[in-house]
Order: sequence, then C-alpha cells, then structure tokens
Amino acid sequence: MKIKVCGMKHHKNIKELSTLPIDYMGFIFYKKSARYIEDKIDFDLVREIPSHIKKTGVFVNEEVYSIFNAIAHYNLDVVQLHGDESREVCKELKGHVKVIKAFQLVDNFDFSKLEKFIPHVNFFLFDTLTESYGGSGKKFNWEILKNYNYDVPFFLSGGIDETSAEVIKNLNYKQLHAIDINSKFEINPGLKDVEKIQSFIQKLN
Repeated sequence: MKIKVCGMKHHKNIKELSTLPIDYMGFIFYKKSARYIEDKIDFDLVREIPSHIKKTGVFVNEEVYSIFNAIAHYNLDVVQLHGDESREVCKELKGHVKVIKAFQLVDNFDFSKLEKFIPHVNFFLFDTLTESYGGSGKKFNWEILKNYNYDVPFFLSGGIDETSAEVIKNLNYKQLHAIDINSKFEINPGLKDVEKIQSFIQKLN
C-alpha cells in the first residue's frame, strides 16, 4: 500500500518525513488552505527530497501557467487537481507530469461523471465533501467505492487516522493505489507528527 502525506510546509518536518518509507509528499498551493506553503519553502529543499518520494503539488482551480511555474520551480513529479478543473486542463498537464484528479464523494455520487477524465489522468483521488476542498478530517462512506468500476487507480483520502489501518488492510478494491493522510497526523496545520505516521505505516504492513 503506497502512502501519500499531504500538506507539508516546514523545513525540518519535511526532512524528517523524507526518512520514512512514504511514496508521495504533498505541497498545497491553494492560498485559502491553512497548509498553503506560501513562499517559505526553499526550492532547493524540495528538489532534494529523495527521488523515490514523488513531489506532489496540490492546486484548486489554479491558472495553468501558475501550475507550470510551480512544476518548474519545485521540480514536481505529480499535480493533484482538487477543484473543478476541466479534462482539457488535465490533458494539458498530463503531457508533463502525472495527474491526480480529485473528487469529493457523497453517498449518491455518480461515478459515470469520471469517464470524460479517464484518458487524461493517471489517478483519481476520492475525498470527503467539504467547502474547503479537503482537510476536513472527516471520512466519507467507503462502501460507495464498490460502485467504482473503472481501471484508473485511485488514492483514498479523508479523515484517515491511526485507527483506520486495520480497516484499510481489509479493503478489497483492486484499483486502490495509495492512502492519502493529512490532518489526523498533525500537531498543527502543516506540521506532521512523524512518529505517529511511522506507527501508522507499520500497522499497515
């Protein structure tokens, strides 16, 4: 099971987390987020993250040129589009980086709306419906993922904490690619509890 830790913004915390067996590290470029990276993170620090950890930029309805600027400055491997971005935006970006398109799920979510994105993304991400585009700390009903019948692999997000490990281990979704953790492993917004994350990873294995 691959692990993505999202919402990083502190230098020492980034370095500490880089020593753990994680697969993706997320940086939020959405200015309204409490985890917005601002201009505090050194370009070189992000570039020095070990290559096996995919640097992921999270954007919400951002202009494409701004996304490309962030890709260039931070040498991003992946972009996560967490707003209402079109398939055309996904297509334009996919020629340069891996693309994750996020959707916020409710019990009656119509998965057929994903079909137009399938040729233009590498992954989907399923999160809990919230006005703040993620980071709510709340779970959605994972049972509805049984209705997902496409081949595109997905990230599972939304309210995952240490107690979720056993449930996740028993999920039988062949398209489940990675677990996305964030607010439930924080000391403060953007500051992760590295020991708690390490414990969670051990419980998953």
